[in-house]
Amino acid sequence: MFTRAGFPDRLQSGPFTLDTAKDCLVSPGRLRHKEIVRISRGIKSLDDADVPLALLTRPFTQVTGYSAASHATAFAIWELPGFLPVRNDTLIHISRQFPHNIPRRHGVEGHRTKFRDDEVECLDGLWITTRVRTWLDCARRMTVDELVVVADHLIRIPRPEFEGRSEAYATLAELSQMLERHKGTPGIQKARAARTLARVGSDSAPETRLRLAVVYAGLPEPDINKNIPLADGKSRQPDQSYPDYRVAVEYDGGTHADPDQVIRDIRRQEDFAAAGWTEVRIAKNHMTDDARAAVRKIRSALFSRGWRPQN
Repeated sequence: MFTRAGFPDRLQSGPFTLDTAKDCLVSPGRLRHKEIVRISRGIKSLDDADVPLALLTRPFTQVTGYSAASHATAFAIWELPGFLPVRNDTLIHISRQFPHNIPRRHGVEGHRTKFRDDEVECLDGLWITTRVRTWLDCARRMTVDELVVVADHLIRIPRPEFEGRSEAYATLAELSQMLERHKGTPGIQKARAARTLARVGSDSAPETRLRLAVVYAGLPEPDINKNIPLADGKSRQPDQSYPDYRVAVEYDGGTHADPDQVIRDIRRQEDFAAAGWTEVRIAKNHMTDDARAAVRKIRSALFSRGWRPQN
């Protein structure tokens, strides 16, 4: 009877290469047991249970020299926001350094490319393209707006109390450097347009999409998550704001249905009103149809405060 007991922990966490099994002193005979799953050439697993994508991908980069997880696979492992269309989401994307041959094996979509040392990193034993290089690699299959969503995510200043980090994943300068390094890569024009539209400050993909919709509609570009002094020494930090017109915009996500959050939202609205500000609240339903309902609400608030479109 087959049992996992006796197999090293390294082999029980997920798929592994035959070389790894050999390093763990597991004999080839034990690996030929019918209960051990063959994932791909040179890669096996003790069972066929679902494992995190990073663990599943790791042995594929180990059996293919000079390679790293990339494209849609890296996009998913880094948990980048937005929508990335793929032809087959069951395939693992592996990029190999030129001039080595493109990876060709079952379950893999191979790419051949040129990446510098600082464009790949090791994540718990998995070689993977960096977030910024992944952003550029995926540009071919993404819209400009989706690329802006990811760019805003990369450059935003995190909130340490919630995220456990204090530095952004990247800077605008680093995005520009990546574009300069790879001038002929597919999707470069879209990535350049996205770099121009990227802004530090958006805390979520919906906030970025709302900002873009506002700008595309010809409204003034808002400040993003800027602290605003109000009455009685109070201050607020709305998602987007127009200080010249005293209009604040808040995107209400799913958490705003929580009773305690509702109370906080009412207090916030009262604080804005006491200081002579108009608060515009945008919900998910306002974001359909290219956020036209959201744009109408913001335009109306700005118009009531004296803004007029420039001829």
